[in-house]
Amino acid sequence: MNNTAKTKIFFTDLDGTLLTDGKEVTPATKDTLQKWTSAGNKLVLSSGRAIESVNNVRISLGLDFPGMYLIGSNGGEIFDCAGEQMISRTPLTFRQVSLAMEIAKKEGVHCHTYTDTHIISPADDEELLYYRHAIHTPVIICEDVLSVLDKEPCKCIAIELHDKNKLEHFRQTLLPLVEGELNLLYSNDKYLEIFPASSGKGAAVRKLCGMLDIPLANSLAAGDEANDISMIQSASIGIAMKNAKENVKQTADVITQTDNNHDGLVPILLQYI
Repeated sequence: MNNTAKTKIFFTDLDGTLLTDGKEVTPATKDTLQKWTSAGNKLVLSSGRAIESVNNVRISLGLDFPGMYLIGSNGGEIFDCAGEQMISRTPLTFRQVSLAMEIAKKEGVHCHTYTDTHIISPADDEELLYYRHAIHTPVIICEDVLSVLDKEPCKCIAIELHDKNKLEHFRQTLLPLVEGELNLLYSNDKYLEIFPASSGKGAAVRKLCGMLDIPLANSLAAGDEANDISMIQSASIGIAMKNAKENVKQTADVITQTDNNHDGLVPILLQYI
């Protein structure tokens, strides 16, 4: 893909990392991303969100830079913005989706999944309403979510707004049934991401660098939550935000001096351009 050994690639989480708490990109951060890509470097938006939602964020915030890629569903999807095509997909199995939904129902925890265009939820509840404040993907409500899926999805998400212990109990109940098959990682205190063990943001870092023939030594990755840890560990320069969880900071090479609301990424990107 005509990359030189000098090309650098920056993988960044969205919420709590690139985006402010108001879901914006500050002018200084946007200007730095422009400088980063104008120098011939690559920018990759990497999120637990589905690709459709990641792309909506990119478009709505005017992040239209050359050489951009998107990673969605915690590494399950890789999208080439220039080619407007999915270049990698790592799905769950229908059996795994069914099991997650079954356990969630027994535990009284909201759990939904996705098609390429819709959220598929068994209930129109408080958790779904909360989720959709930031994620504007249309919804299909169907008690039997598998009956709506046209192909195996890349992730499920379990949500509990009021009692993290309840969400953790769900995780502990599901874990022994899927250990070695699935990752069950928090993207924040209310969201538990469910995706293939062979997926993950770190796996996507290694896969995309290989596809683009960019040495891992030229990679940087930034995040703030548990589902970012594999990405931070896989990149040559792993960056934790000042506002990151402590377990994330412990895995990073660098911790930003300021948080996601105050251009934490800017000095680091300027240093490595």
